Amino acid sequence: MTPIDPKAPSRRRVVLTGGPGGGKTTAADLFRREIGERVVIVPEAATLLFVGGFPRAPDSLARRAAQSAIYHVQRNLEDVQSARYPDRLLLCDRGTIDGAVYWPEDSERDFFAAQSTTLDRELIRYDAVLFFETAAAGRISIEGGNPARIEDLDQALELDRRLREVWSAHPRFVLVPHEASFFHKMRAALAALSAMLESFGP
Repeated sequence: MTPIDPKAPSRRRVVLTGGPGGGKTTAADLFRREIGERVVIVPEAATLLFVGGFPRAPDSLARRAAQSAIYHVQRNLEDVQSARYPDRLLLCDRGTIDGAVYWPEDSERDFFAAQSTTLDRELIRYDAVLFFETAAAGRISIEGGNPARIEDLDQALELDRRLREVWSAHPRFVLVPHEASFFHKMRAALAALSAMLESFGP
């Protein structure tokens, strides 16, 4: 793997990821409210597509097509926001790597090959990773308010494990563990992001 220098100039792009029901979308909105105009949210491409009517089916071909579409929409959403707001921190609700875990084949490498990219290339798109452990880790409901969510607790735990395995390759990977108090979890996440902002400099 190509090493990523944690001291390299920041592009100010942070991905919020983790298993279903981790609170990342809520956290993104909280960050925007707390930090203000320094932050721009990049919405989750999967939710935009599925809520907008993109077909969703369990067979392998349909899942491959869906994850390829999500990858390209996510990538272009990020690039559009980056071009519009070059001086702001981009908070990405999920990132381009997430699709590797939702890909129907067992090997994540097949996902990256299908998108004509590599894990290394995708990792260096982001300055830091804030990983929200799923509430399923505490056997707490993950239903929330996302109409596109279909996973049960066990599926959420498995997705969480695989996502953490892939994203933890980033040198600025920060875990926000599950807590019984959602308020305490959000407070810890905001503190972690604030520390990231300070490390990025002015």
